[in-house]
Amino acid sequence: MDSYIQLRVALGVGALLVLWWIEAWLPFWHEGTDPATRRRHAGRNLTLTGLHVTLVSLMFAGATAFTAGWASSSGFGLLRWAPEMPPALSTALAVVLMDGWLYVWHRLNHVVPFLWLFHRTHHTDPHMDVTTATRFHPVEIALSAVIRLGVIGMDPWQVIVYSMLHLPVIQFQHSNVALPERLDRAMRAVLVSPNMHRVHHSRYQPETDSNYSSILSVWDRIAGTYVLREDPTSIHMGPDGYDDDRWQSVAGMLTTPLRRRNEG
Repeated sequence: MDSYIQLRVALGVGALLVLWWIEAWLPFWHEGTDPATRRRHAGRNLTLTGLHVTLVSLMFAGATAFTAGWASSSGFGLLRWAPEMPPALSTALAVVLMDGWLYVWHRLNHVVPFLWLFHRTHHTDPHMDVTTATRFHPVEIALSAVIRLGVIGMDPWQVIVYSMLHLPVIQFQHSNVALPERLDRAMRAVLVSPNMHRVHHSRYQPETDSNYSSILSVWDRIAGTYVLREDPTSIHMGPDGYDDDRWQSVAGMLTTPLRRRNEG
């Protein structure tokens, strides 16, 4: 598990650096892209990322590995109720099932008020870029890890395969990279594209409550939550009331769930 964590961190850092460079060269939004603002923004988001990565590493990585191993040895999980499948087919199905579960979990984070208290930390970023992909409140990460223990019925290496696919995809879909619309359209036929996910971060509530998919865009199409904006450059990021610098600091992000509805 330690080697898996190291590999995932290396993959995440590598993708972040590449996308960070492309964002500077070919930004989708130009606001907030001067070097000093970008460094400050990234420093805050990545500090929060470091907090929840440490939390998961210390408290939940071992539990996830144990549960996945137990599921494998005990025959628990939907995949093991089916006839014996070739490893490649079993892994592909595992990836699809995990991605479907994350659609459900993400949607619950918007529908259930208690879960939204923590998930909104991710949405309060007014300048979405690659560092926003891992800007999550540690409590949300902890809840996700605990609940996931009850639904994983995959072999440990299948969990790793999904995780390796998931991280670079969500980093790319959050990035401030100006992808040609023709290419973005081709991508979102199968995967969640940047323009598709930008709608999800809109300040307009009906758009925020859409496009919940993580990797495969099909879940939103099936569930009727697939929404596009004709001109995505007109999207205004984040919920109202969080543009002030106090809510963009690390302390502000951590205390966002405690904010009263009418607090300025």
